[in-house]
Amino acid sequence: MKAAVRHVFGAPEVLEVEDLPKPVPTGDEVLVRVRAASGNPADWHVVRGSPLLMRFMGFGVFRPKSAKLGADIAGEVEAVGERVKRFAVGDAVFGDLSGCGFGGFAEYVCVPESVLAPKPSNLTFEQAAAVPLAALTALHAIRDEAHVQPGHKVLITGASGGVGTFAVQLAKAFGAEVTGVCSTKNVELVRSIGADHVIDYTREDFTAGGPRFDRIVDTAAFRPVWESVRALVPGGTYVAVGGEVWRIFQTMLVGWWVSQLTKRSVRSLSSKPNTEDLGILKNLIEAGKIVPVIDRRYPLREIANAIRYIELGHAHGKVIITV
Repeated sequence: MKAAVRHVFGAPEVLEVEDLPKPVPTGDEVLVRVRAASGNPADWHVVRGSPLLMRFMGFGVFRPKSAKLGADIAGEVEAVGERVKRFAVGDAVFGDLSGCGFGGFAEYVCVPESVLAPKPSNLTFEQAAAVPLAALTALHAIRDEAHVQPGHKVLITGASGGVGTFAVQLAKAFGAEVTGVCSTKNVELVRSIGADHVIDYTREDFTAGGPRFDRIVDTAAFRPVWESVRALVPGGTYVAVGGEVWRIFQTMLVGWWVSQLTKRSVRSLSSKPNTEDLGILKNLIEAGKIVPVIDRRYPLREIANAIRYIELGHAHGKVIITV
């Protein structure tokens, strides 16, 4: 089978598509014929081994601990292990492999059945591959950390990005009044997915004395947390989700102090994949409350170009790898 791998840290050019043995499922494993995968900002950090702290978090210090890449997949069940109960050959599935070793950038991948869910019936494989990691991250931010309730005024930065587009739609599904922050070229996109208001950050600073919000879900994290919390009402909640890695670590380090000084809650998201929440997302998608936004598609052989584009940080929605 063809699979994208890398054996050293470096620029996207270190990625290669190699012929590897087709895996065989045993026990509770499912062999999935991958029809599509999607890239995430974490991918280029893993490829480069940057920031260096990541190398000490299980990714390998001097060389990659694992050559495999790719968290999001959608495809068909090709074979199952003897203890698999939930899936049969031919089932259409999708899932987040970030908790079980990755490997989605390949023609086939063998994973525990616990990381998969039935594919939403109204999505193509490419659309379904756009969902798992980004939508789960958005769901955990909106529901579990921000505790968004009907009537809340919610600000979402990076509203045109992979996580941001899902966060806007989920906040609306939870009954919030949503303001999205994005660049000029993406204003209409963010409106089209349900945002009640859109702030063009090239023309307006949401921290500079404008409206105040009950919740801020920061998927971009390009400014210090102590500036962003100025846009919260007293008792409001700020959730750091994504953006520049050093800024996320900064929030983790100073968040408690900012909370104490400002009387506003500062949280950093820790999201883990689970099939129960994938099922919740499936239901919302089939009900028409969430629609994946896809920016570009690349074939597997052009994986380096896909990761390079994601690294630029200008993608609106998700970047799909067709297999």
